[in-house]
Amino acid sequence: MNIFLRGIIIAVSVAVLGGVSVSADAQPKKVRLGVEGAYPPFSEIDKSGKLKGFDIDIANALCAQMKVECVMVQLAFDGMIPALNSRKIDAVIASMSITDERKKAVDFTNKYYKTPAQFVVKKGVSLEITTAGLKGKRVGVQRSTTHDRFVGENFKTADIVRYTKQDEVFLDLASGRVDAAVLDMIAAQVGFLKTPQGKNFQFVGPVYDDPKYFGVGAGIALRKGDNALREDFNKAIVAIRANGTYKKIQDVYFDFDVYGAPTATAAAAAAPMAAAPAVAPATKK
Repeated sequence: MNIFLRGIIIAVSVAVLGGVSVSADAQPKKVRLGVEGAYPPFSEIDKSGKLKGFDIDIANALCAQMKVECVMVQLAFDGMIPALNSRKIDAVIASMSITDERKKAVDFTNKYYKTPAQFVVKKGVSLEITTAGLKGKRVGVQRSTTHDRFVGENFKTADIVRYTKQDEVFLDLASGRVDAAVLDMIAAQVGFLKTPQGKNFQFVGPVYDDPKYFGVGAGIALRKGDNALREDFNKAIVAIRANGTYKKIQDVYFDFDVYGAPTATAAAAAAPMAAAPAVAPATKK
């Protein structure tokens, strides 16, 4: 083969390979997001079998801002960090609180919302939220959440009943199989107390927001050291708040600011029946 012909072949090969490269680069990057699908109003399955909720809409908005294709992977909450670290997913957006304990295993973005926690009981039930008052009482919590740890460490006399999904907690609370439940105030108010299932229930006791248990807000969890994706998400969070997308999504689900969740607004809006003193908010699971 002469030098001239070889040169033509090399040039054509480079052009073809270059074309393939450009075509591949033009395809949006896929990011696999772990979501729950059982934590209304943040993440649930609608009647048509599709995921919906605040977490889901925020995830889609962030992906659009980042110009990536997000693939939602529905998982049980207690399996999300293991799935993340075994590379079955790339990130978790499931109302996961940013806590020091979790930061030992994963990294987090900045918060995308926050909310305090409180106990929920049936109306008319006199239940003192103390070690003595909860002795022998069945308290429902979602497994592996901040609420699970909080109750386990602070109310050791209670009979803690752990569930895989939050809607299972609601079901047993409504049917009387547990005496109380503790969870995020926003999820309790919008996902239970404002529904027919929860109309005969109310908040009781103090509002809890100790950062030791509830962190500084809900963030997106990523594998340790995945700094590029973390930075992309952080920039996207700032962008959707600045361009009004965040507020549009928020207003679909809430009538108060869930990002900062100011005490006077969020606590009052989330707990109109609570007699507890206002305390600065914290976060979910």
